[in-house]
Amino acid sequence: MTLKQPTWPRFLSTTTLVNCATLGPIGTKLPAPGTWGSVAGLMYFTVFFAGSYGVLGTLIMSAIGTYVAVAICGEAEFRMGRRDPGEVILDEFVAIPLCFLGWPALIDPLPAWAVFLIGFGLFRLFDIWKPGGIGWLQSLPGGWGVVADDIAAALVTCAVMHAAKAAWLVWGA
Repeated sequence: MTLKQPTWPRFLSTTTLVNCATLGPIGTKLPAPGTWGSVAGLMYFTVFFAGSYGVLGTLIMSAIGTYVAVAICGEAEFRMGRRDPGEVILDEFVAIPLCFLGWPALIDPLPAWAVFLIGFGLFRLFDIWKPGGIGWLQSLPGGWGVVADDIAAALVTCAVMHAAKAAWLVWGA
């Protein structure tokens, strides 16, 4: 099976495409753009996902977002002439909702703000550190390599948070 780069973003102007991939000035003007893209992703999750779709809906919406991000980030990477440019942060933005699969079950016994903070921190840790096979995913072609490592980091974050909650319920309560 070969992963092909979607071709539909080719009709977009370079300015429009890069602005989508960098979330406008967030990726190009702020220090630590991946962190700011993750903060924007938290807002995206809060407004569009939290308590709205359940696990299946979040997975479906995230699959659509992932496909769009693969297409846009891959084309932006090509037009910018660099592999996985740091200012391209649409990948972090679309991955963050996956950190919170199973919301709101994650919040008991912690308040929602603590779950956000823990999820954000773990996601950034795994996105930067890239343990296990997460780092290998960046070698996938085009936008797949840009986005796949962030999706994996989000899913590992989700698994760690659910495991921590389960451990708390078994041993901490």
